[in-house]
Amino acid sequence: MIPPGSIIEYLDSGRFTCAVVLQENGNRLRLLNQNGREMNLPASRVVTISKTRHSLDSSRDGQSAMLKDAAEKRAVLTDEIPMEDIWELASEEGQSAFPADFLAELFFGGDLNDDQSAAFLRAVFADRFFFKFKNNLVNVHTEEQVEQLRHQRRKEEEKEAILTTGADNLKVIMGGGAVTGEQWPERDQILSWIVDFELFGSDAPNCDLVRQLLKRAELSRPGDAHKLLVQAGVWEKDENIPLLKAEQPKDFSKDLLAHSTNIAEPTAEQLLAEPKRKDFRDLDIFTIDGENTRDYDDALHVEELEDGRVLVGIHITDVSWFIRQKDPLFAESMERCTSLYFPEGHIPMMPRELSQGVFSLIKDRVRPAMSFLVTLTPDGEIVSSKIVSSVIQVKQRLSYSEVNRIMEDDPRLSLLNRMSQQLQLKRVERGALLLTFPDVNIYVDKQGKVTIKLSDSDSPSRTLVSECMILANGVAADYLTAQEAPGLFRSQPPPHRRLLEGVRNSLQDIACQRRFLSRGELTTHPKSHSGLGLNCYTTITSPIRRFLDMAMQMQLSSMIQGRGQLFSADECRSFVGTLQQKLARAGKVRQQRHRYWLLRYLEERVGTMLSALVVNHGPKRINALLLDCFFDVDLPPNPAFPVEPGDTVKVRIAKANALDNSLRVEW
Repeated sequence: MIPPGSIIEYLDSGRFTCAVVLQENGNRLRLLNQNGREMNLPASRVVTISKTRHSLDSSRDGQSAMLKDAAEKRAVLTDEIPMEDIWELASEEGQSAFPADFLAELFFGGDLNDDQSAAFLRAVFADRFFFKFKNNLVNVHTEEQVEQLRHQRRKEEEKEAILTTGADNLKVIMGGGAVTGEQWPERDQILSWIVDFELFGSDAPNCDLVRQLLKRAELSRPGDAHKLLVQAGVWEKDENIPLLKAEQPKDFSKDLLAHSTNIAEPTAEQLLAEPKRKDFRDLDIFTIDGENTRDYDDALHVEELEDGRVLVGIHITDVSWFIRQKDPLFAESMERCTSLYFPEGHIPMMPRELSQGVFSLIKDRVRPAMSFLVTLTPDGEIVSSKIVSSVIQVKQRLSYSEVNRIMEDDPRLSLLNRMSQQLQLKRVERGALLLTFPDVNIYVDKQGKVTIKLSDSDSPSRTLVSECMILANGVAADYLTAQEAPGLFRSQPPPHRRLLEGVRNSLQDIACQRRFLSRGELTTHPKSHSGLGLNCYTTITSPIRRFLDMAMQMQLSSMIQGRGQLFSADECRSFVGTLQQKLARAGKVRQQRHRYWLLRYLEERVGTMLSALVVNHGPKRINALLLDCFFDVDLPPNPAFPVEPGDTVKVRIAKANALDNSLRVEW
């Protein structure tokens, strides 16, 4: 029961407010508070009740003035109460809880008045270090609790300082100003927190603090944090976010680079000291690569034999001569798993000093190689094959475009071209699918302008090299299978639905067939590869770009040198687990980055009409392919504009944003 005329206090938004009780009605009180406002309040919200009763006969203004006067007195008294001294006295009593008035008397003495009693409770609520009001008693904190609360308070004060100064400095940076580490000591640390938040969101350390910081700096809109990091010089405008999110290794450690510099270029005499290594330096060996290629891992030669048969030599740089299983380069390559190529640059699997130096089949330089010597009939049937450790010296470096230009006039290239066509035809007869799309070559100039050029992935020169590499990889897989040796085999079940036959197929048919392909597999035992038309398959032709190829080369090299199997079945199974994880990571980065640059290209074409090939027509969406950049898009069906798969239509780029990965096209 709280009788009318009582002065009570309640908390309103954490602040004490004085009020006089006008009427009690069960568990609710009708009050007039110090602000002159009449209100209803649950009795449970009352914190203090005066012992004296006040007349309700005075005017509302008079009562408000009286309440304000009481509130001011209590506020002054509250500031005078030495809470730590009272806590020390209370701690000596050996009790954990006391009536509030008992503790108030330790300072004010006996005969407490209402203002003194209320002031003490205000002090308990204001300074939570020493006491806690609970169940109408004041609980005394232990020394450990006091220290913990003080530590918490210090952390809160530090946090507030970070938020206040941080928000101010972020506004300066966002506005184009410069803030140095001397001006803002926490600069680098906080920017690194923002980087983590932008990459990992709620999973980032300090994510809640960063959210508050960005909100105070008025940087809560999508893309604001990215723009801030660009303004601060932490990121480039087109920073490779998928690469950072995936935590794919980018730079090499100092120790690994130092180790790499100790790998010397071998002499022919050193290489030929191995009894089973053959000297092929006199062969007319040449490389065929892109004009900008700097790491050459494969080379070719061809000979027409007297009986009309053809000897094709595929020579792969022998990385296994330099690297052993416990070499730090082996572990680093396994972690990276593959080289990554982006329009803005290349992240190699191995240090460039090696991949573009002693490991690379550079013209006129002596190099160790693994040579695949395959004898073929004129119509592409394999008569015999041999894998040999060798020493080679490339005589000529050719580019794809150069080979296309001189192929008919160069007997070597003309012969290899004929054989590659026969090899491809044989594979197609065995069920291989040729799903060649044009290569989408993305170029970014210094101003960030994106251009795209399409090139034939099945040009004569590219087909020639591709078929030779497939031939060598197939021979390697056949050898491992015949020896019943564990390895890393690539396979692919038949497509869920087969739409194509033969060598030449339309773009629309190829795009449709891709939708029905089965997922490729990686196993330690041989299985058929439906897409390539081979009974078994591995890859060994890119040992400086792919870990799988390097590991298989090391396994093969050990076997053909007579040292037996290097890797056991258990080790190969371990490699499979690692490769599946790391290649999935790298593949996701590659796909997302490719999409980013295509969207950047389309950003400059918002509002324009582009040609698109209709690939598939469903009841709720139409799948199409933008023909100038081979980007998949979806559109809703348009009853006024019926289309069928194979039709070429015009679509409008309504919206494109690379940063938020969004694209909208319209009819």
